[in-house]
Amino acid sequence: METMEITKLFGGVYKNKVCLITGHTGFKGSWLAYWLNQMGAKVIGFSLEPELSINHFDLLDKSYTSVIGDIRDYSQVYKVFETYKPNIVFHLAAQALVRYSYNNPIETFDTNVIGTVNVFEASRHCDSVKAIINITSDKCYDNKEWIWGYRENDPMGGHDPYSASKGCAELVTTSYQKSFFNQNSKLLASGRAGNVIGGGDWAEDRLIPDIVRAASKGISVKIRNPLATRPWQHVLEPLSGYLMLGRKLLDGEIKYANGWNFGPDLENNVSVKTIITKVESVWSQVSYDISEDKNNHHEANLLMLDCSKANKLLKWTPVWDLNETISKTINWYKSFYEDNYIQTQNDLKSFINDAKSKSIIWTL
Repeated sequence: METMEITKLFGGVYKNKVCLITGHTGFKGSWLAYWLNQMGAKVIGFSLEPELSINHFDLLDKSYTSVIGDIRDYSQVYKVFETYKPNIVFHLAAQALVRYSYNNPIETFDTNVIGTVNVFEASRHCDSVKAIINITSDKCYDNKEWIWGYRENDPMGGHDPYSASKGCAELVTTSYQKSFFNQNSKLLASGRAGNVIGGGDWAEDRLIPDIVRAASKGISVKIRNPLATRPWQHVLEPLSGYLMLGRKLLDGEIKYANGWNFGPDLENNVSVKTIITKVESVWSQVSYDISEDKNNHHEANLLMLDCSKANKLLKWTPVWDLNETISKTINWYKSFYEDNYIQTQNDLKSFINDAKSKSIIWTL
């Protein structure tokens, strides 16, 4: 990848900026840290150790600062801010699994709500911080199983503890925006993304990781909710949205300091069954069994985002369609399992080149 070219993305705003990422050892956080590092940012990561023995974070070459800690401990959080003096904060650290949240609600609320408060408080008391982006989820909305997408001004809510915690985190964000931030010196926004897939995710109870784990062992994966519809997108898509939003906040544009949806085009809102069929066409080793559990915890069946606001005001648009998203994701895992090769750099380069060919705004 041409160093001079990649540092110019997003107007070159991230070169030499001190960027703090909470949750950098997680799936999305590790991709974001890698991209920012490639753009010449001074990346500081703050997170728990990776939970799984195989994880994207450990597979990457890292030339940035990684601090292991817990966002539930304010003293640890504040020390990182005081030591490294970040210019922008991407808050991704979270307990991110729906089914896990049913068994661990206290941990889920403590991490996703109090952890968010701790990050905001540390940001408030750190003079170097100019921009904060709180990454929540499409599940922050009060899901009524509508057939249209949720907009940024729709009510927050959540049936399960995870979704409710993300709704709470959005309410915390609004409170801090009105009480402490968005008064020119520090700007705070939130980003909400749909179902994010891509190479390097091995979390339990997620569709693609479950599929590829089973395929790597030559066994069938059990599918519990084949008709559930989600907005599927490659991990680099919402990250480009967060980075675009961060640029606006670093430039001091207060009108962008609010909530934003970053989801795929409408045709990427498809069922679990459709995703599996497409995955199977890319990797013949994949096999599955439909095993619906009537005693399962509640999970949303229909969930879509309306991204008109980001499309029109940020000029943000997705790069890859569903077929390319599935192809890049599954080929990443095929390369890992069959050739012991990590495709992260190649996928990022392809994503940027495809965005350039479409003249997407953050490449200009």
